[in-house]
Amino acid sequence: MSELSRSSDTLSALVALLPSDRSSPVDWGAVETWLGTTLPTDYKTLASYGPLDIGDFVWLHSPCVRDGLFDYGSWLTSTHRNCRIGSRGAPPYEPPVFWPEAGGLLALGETRAASCLLWDTSASDDPDAWPVVIFHRDAVYQGVNPWLNYGTPLSETLAAVLRDGLSLPGAGTLGPLPATARRTAFLEEAQPWTPPSRDAEAAAQARRRAALTEGTGLQALRVLLPPPAEPYLGEADWDWVYGQLGTRLPAEYVTLTETYGGSGWLGWLSLPAPLDTGRSGLVAEQWYRDGYRRLRANHPQYHPLPVWPEKGGFLPFASTIDGDQICWLTEGDDPDGWPLIVVPRHAEQGGPLPMGLTDTLLAWLRGRFRWEGFPGFDADDDPLEFIKLESYG
Repeated sequence: MSELSRSSDTLSALVALLPSDRSSPVDWGAVETWLGTTLPTDYKTLASYGPLDIGDFVWLHSPCVRDGLFDYGSWLTSTHRNCRIGSRGAPPYEPPVFWPEAGGLLALGETRAASCLLWDTSASDDPDAWPVVIFHRDAVYQGVNPWLNYGTPLSETLAAVLRDGLSLPGAGTLGPLPATARRTAFLEEAQPWTPPSRDAEAAAQARRRAALTEGTGLQALRVLLPPPAEPYLGEADWDWVYGQLGTRLPAEYVTLTETYGGSGWLGWLSLPAPLDTGRSGLVAEQWYRDGYRRLRANHPQYHPLPVWPEKGGFLPFASTIDGDQICWLTEGDDPDGWPLIVVPRHAEQGGPLPMGLTDTLLAWLRGRFRWEGFPGFDADDDPLEFIKLESYG
């Protein structure tokens, strides 16, 4: 801690805390070209050691990637979005401008208490002079301004956090913290992040942006959310599925899942692999029907629906991260005529959805459809930043 008390060279004092045997190569030219700005020297020096856990409380994120856990570009987008939406929870404090807007805030890290650290890029034409700003989520819950500009560059801000602590918006302090720095545990195996090609990205984005307003049905959906080259369906066949469930399934669903396979949509909606015979397949997901029956027996006023194979019973085929179930109402003998219904986890039971499966998904991705289980975008969101698919299997 004594080294951090010397104000003459805080960066050297911080570097002295870092593991000397670790480094993480970053193509700063490519990263800065993608960002459209150079980054502060002290950040690049620290980030050359990889993503860091500072004082066992502050995560300094570097341009890196680890499959399924972290992607630098996606992290920037989601962090800016979460801060923007969070700001609206504490009126009258309007959200600030974020990168990639000129002079926007640019995220650099976060804390274990879900506070976010960002640079104010509007403060100076010299990135080394950008002050650090904090967004403190607890302040939102207190109804006070969640933003505080510390007025100092990154290395000075981190040194102050470790040495004395800094005030948080509303109440409390960030620090003082142990004078330690190590590779972030969940990013031990992270690899260098490669920015997407701007030219290729621009052409693909143009086609997808057109699909936000143009086209219909599965053809438009495929443009807006490109399917995987090899969708994962599972090892069985449809006859096996029909035998297990006791019914044929709608042709529209068969076509959709043969196109996209088992997949996660927008980090929200999960379509199980239909032909997977294991614990993650469509057939195994039918455990929900038994659970619903038990709940209905004890609390019928909150669980009013019949359950397949009861006449007109619901048959689940997808779920959300919140535990909502997307189902068919098995009304009539023709599965192609079954309406959709959401069995919500946190709301009262609603009625059937007004559209079929493909049209519902397309309208949801376009931001034109809100329903329990299908949340909408924020007013300032660019839908294309969030319309993403994770292929299972």
